[in-house]
Amino acid sequence: MPWVRFTTDFDWKPCPQVTIAYRAGQEVNVTTLCAAKAVKAAKAVRFSKSKKSDAHQN
Repeated sequence: MPWVRFTTDFDWKPCPQVTIAYRAGQEVNVTTLCAAKAVKAAKAVRFSKSKKSDAHQN
């Protein structure tokens, strides 16, 4: 499951009865299909989340 940063609001409908609203600026782990559709629609960009051990190094 990839990490994406939403550049604009994006509504993801994994099935007809469900809508997940992602807001611009959110950095979240989403399904591969959601990431692909958001990136294709130019509403998100993929990025690599740094590991906790990398963040704590001085």
